[in-house]
Amino acid sequence: MVSRCCFLPLVVVLACNLTIRAAWGASCISSIVSKELFDSMFLHKDDAACPAKDLYTYDSFVQASRCFPSFGNTGSLATRKREIAAFLAQISHETTGGWATAPDGPYAWGLCFKEEVSPQSDYCDTTNTQWPCSPGKSYKGRGPIQLSWNYNYGAAGRALGFDGLHNPEIVSNNSVISWKTALWFWMTEQKPKPSCHNVMVGLYLPTKQDLAANRTIGFGLLTNIINGGLECGIPTDARVYDRIGYFQRYANIFNVETGPNLDCQYQKPF
Repeated sequence: MVSRCCFLPLVVVLACNLTIRAAWGASCISSIVSKELFDSMFLHKDDAACPAKDLYTYDSFVQASRCFPSFGNTGSLATRKREIAAFLAQISHETTGGWATAPDGPYAWGLCFKEEVSPQSDYCDTTNTQWPCSPGKSYKGRGPIQLSWNYNYGAAGRALGFDGLHNPEIVSNNSVISWKTALWFWMTEQKPKPSCHNVMVGLYLPTKQDLAANRTIGFGLLTNIINGGLECGIPTDARVYDRIGYFQRYANIFNVETGPNLDCQYQKPF
């Protein structure tokens, strides 16, 4: 099935293929992240010890990004770089194989895992009737963002053109679909949560409830969106600081500031 998200305006396709982005502000991820840079950021993703070996390819990342033309293509060059750095940092933590004394440092091991290790359940929310679970299927974390729960698999599948409820395994065995699910989660608002994209490009407008919960703009809010129920509102949580470590490394590579509010220890989860 061809994903309807992939029918882009011709002007965007031409801009990417002919590198004439400046004329109308269009761009592609490859103009900021070359294959050489990508490989240097993910030094060990294809090591034999990494279960995701050969899954998270650069070409698939670029191909998947074309279905989301606003990703890494909104605002100033610094804003675009910061969003990409933040995205790569979050998925690096979600899939990390690193440890404190790992070769090349703990932040050189992103994209090592393709599935959640030792899931505590099958992540089936039986109260969600819109996206009913398929018997015998597990909706554990898979892919770069570790997509989880039947309602996310169902919604992502509908948006991207695959059967997420009956074939959730495709997220961890199809390279392009795997990347697309991560970008779909990043770009999609799921109220009351804003999209990660809107937070990073300055389009997030906090509600009264957000302000009362100290959900301020910054990288920490992304962590709240992704896994706030387990990581936010907790002083010095190691998982939060692993995410920050990746972000600081990538921001430095892109030569951009990280911005404020990197953690979420004083934020209430959504």
